[in-house]
Formats: sequence, structure tokens, C-alpha cells
Amino acid sequence: MSSQTVTETSAQSKAGQATSQSITLSGEDLLYPQGFTFFHNRVGHFEGQEEPIKKIRYPKFRNFEHERAFRKLHHAAALRWLGSQGYGNEGAGGHMTVRDPELLDHFWINPFGKSLNHMTPDDLVLVNDKGVVVGGNMHSVNPAGFYIHSAVHQARPDVHAVVHMHTIAGKAFSAFGKEIEMYNQDCCQFFEQQTVFPAFDGFVLAADEGVAIAKALGPTNKAIILQNHGLLVVGRSPDGAAFTFGALERCIEAQFKTEALAQVAGFEPMRISPEMARGVQKYYVDEFQYMTFQPAFEDVIRASNGLLPMQTGDEICPAWNAS
Repeated sequence: MSSQTVTETSAQSKAGQATSQSITLSGEDLLYPQGFTFFHNRVGHFEGQEEPIKKIRYPKFRNFEHERAFRKLHHAAALRWLGSQGYGNEGAGGHMTVRDPELLDHFWINPFGKSLNHMTPDDLVLVNDKGVVVGGNMHSVNPAGFYIHSAVHQARPDVHAVVHMHTIAGKAFSAFGKEIEMYNQDCCQFFEQQTVFPAFDGFVLAADEGVAIAKALGPTNKAIILQNHGLLVVGRSPDGAAFTFGALERCIEAQFKTEALAQVAGFEPMRISPEMARGVQKYYVDEFQYMTFQPAFEDVIRASNGLLPMQTGDEICPAWNAS
């Protein structure tokens, strides 16, 4: 079975009910994913600006196959970026999942034991809601990755991507069992969008703990700090989830430095007020997070020396000019 289609998988896992039929919408009726309202388009667009100007935006797709190819490309690129940041240095301890656009109870995940730095779309594994590998690269996956991520995907239909890694700063901070402080502007994206899972019961090898983590994450949070474990974030796109994960790790690193300097200097660091933090947080909508990751996406694509394309070729209103 090709990793570019899940027609066979649809028949097997959905009793023939799911299909790979093309979406029949065309022109302006082709909709962007629900929730992508492009509020960020006002950024850099000043009064008096004549149209057209180039804007980064999540593309449209004519059918599920095209959107699947796009998600897998950006999934692989996000994994490469996470690896380039040193986030995948704990063996097979990190995983990222992306919901399939057609089979909504299935998700794509990186294979067990494969370097994040060399991930390609063909390496990704399709898993159903029972943990059975049904498509893509027919390779084993991390059981903990399935138990945690499947519970989150099931509990949060708005979430299309989940990232969990065992990063240095994230692991260190998780030992405190607390949320990050609003010490700087970048931290504000997590204001009232973060929580803590205050328990550690060893490796996640059963569905119950995954369900407990998903419950603790709640219906709206974008990040959860797993006590004595690491970090987990969610997003509506692979790009947005990768950006959010990196932002959380860097905010934690900055907090360590801020508090260390404060201890040496003998004064309390200034915190951003709840009112101001809430005002900044509202700008970190899903499309803004997607847009903000695009420089990193471009870096990954160009560093692949032609192995990964800038576009799949099937996007409508693509985010990038391929030149």
C-alpha cells in the first residue's frame, strides 16, 4: 500500500464507509480549515497599502489526498526542525502525531527508532484508534506515543497535531510541577492556555494514563507540563504545534535565566499583569502560529537539498512561492 493513499485503509478500518472521493467545491467555495480566520493578515499591512500584497496563509485543497500530502510534508518538516533543535536526543522518547484529514480517528506518527533529523513523508506511519498500524510506513511506533496522543486526539477534535518531547529545559522544569511565569512577551501566548499534569506513574503503557493526561489538558489549553516527565503541546496544524512546542521550551529556558539572575541580583523579576498578558495572548491564534513557523519550515526544506519540496504542488493559494 502506498503511503500517499489510504483508500485500502478506509475500506478495512471504516467498513467501507469512508472513501477518498474528491471534494466537489471549487473557486471561492473551497474553504480553509475551520478556525483559520487569518487575523494575522493585518500584521504588516498598513493603512493605505495597495493590494495585492503577498501573505502567508494556510492553503486550500481540492481533495483529501492533496491535503494529506500537505500535512505529511509539514509533519516531516516539523519533525526535522524539532530534531535540529536537539529535542529528539532522548532516543525514541519523542513523538509527534498529525490527524488524517479524511479518517479523523486515525493519525500519522513518526516510526519507532527513526532519527527526527532525517524524517520524510514516506517514513510516517498511519495508526487507527485501536493502535493498529494500517498504512504508510508499516513500522512499529512508540506505545506511549499512541496511548497519550490517541487520547488527546479523541478528546480534542479541534486538535490536528500533538507534540511530546523529552527536552532538557522541559524535563528540568517539570520537576517543579508548576506553570510558567509571565516574565516576557513570548510567555503571554501561554496565558490561560497551559496546565500541569501533577502525577508521574512511570512509562505510559496503558490507555488510562493517556486519558488522564487528555482530561488534564482540558478543552482549550495548548500546553501541558507533565510533572517529572516533559512537555506536550497541541495545535491545528503541524507547523503551529511545532512552533508552540519550541516557544514553550524557550520560555522555560528564559525563566531559568531570569530567576537565576534575580537571585544573584537580589531582586524580584517584574511580571506582566494578567490583563496585559491576556491582551497579548489573543494574537496567538492558530493561523498566526502557522505563519510564525514558516521561516523554520523554509530552513528545513532548503537544508534537505531537494529531498523535501517547498510545496506538494496541489495547494490552492499556496503559502510559498516555490522560486
